[in-house]
Amino acid sequence: MSAKPTVLFVCVHNAGRSQMAAGFMKELSGGAVDVLSAGSEPKDQINPIAIEVMGEEGIDIADEVPKILTTDAVKESDVVITMGCGDTCPIFPGKRYEDWELTDPAGRPIDEVRPIRDEIKQRVQNLLAEILPATV
Repeated sequence: MSAKPTVLFVCVHNAGRSQMAAGFMKELSGGAVDVLSAGSEPKDQINPIAIEVMGEEGIDIADEVPKILTTDAVKESDVVITMGCGDTCPIFPGKRYEDWELTDPAGRPIDEVRPIRDEIKQRVQNLLAEILPATV
């Protein structure tokens, strides 16, 4: 893995789970990780409930825009985290792949999205502990 790893978060619409994960990774890594997110079938805007629950954590994802998953995004990433996008993500040798089974927050009320957000935060914290060398 490169000195500054690149992590790509992928879900179908790139409007909820992957955007929340990218927001947490950017915030919690303090810039030590390059962060990308994309979707196999991106929506035209971020889920407003996802924006709201991330705001509760002090993380603003309101200006993010859903992006289409590209082969180049996967190629330039060290770690690829998929969230329910099935087989649409291209596989390249030498990359670390994980599939996080998370409920899709689309169409869910805020009280159901908060636990999804919290699980994403925990997973991002665990991933960070694995990919960044411990600082003394």
